[in-house]
Amino acid sequence: MNDFVSWEVLATFAGATAVTALFTQWLKNAGPLAKLPTQWLSYFIALILMVGATAASGGWAQPWQVWALVPLNAVIVSTASNGTYAAAKRVVE
Repeated sequence: MNDFVSWEVLATFAGATAVTALFTQWLKNAGPLAKLPTQWLSYFIALILMVGATAASGGWAQPWQVWALVPLNAVIVSTASNGTYAAAKRVVE
């Protein structure tokens, strides 16, 4: 139970979305990142997480088809992360 976040968790849609949302909210007002639109920050965080999870789950020896899907998967994770935050914010208000 010590593994709240692992590469296996980050390789799942739910895990990547949750961690992307967490890091986005944590970094969106940090220094030079405050000038970057939150949706773009979310995408870059998702992209970094997806690259890391893909590399950790199969190494850099993955075929190019797997790596070609990483940016698309990052869009999906980022969009879900942004939507989850917006929905939670609406419930609180």
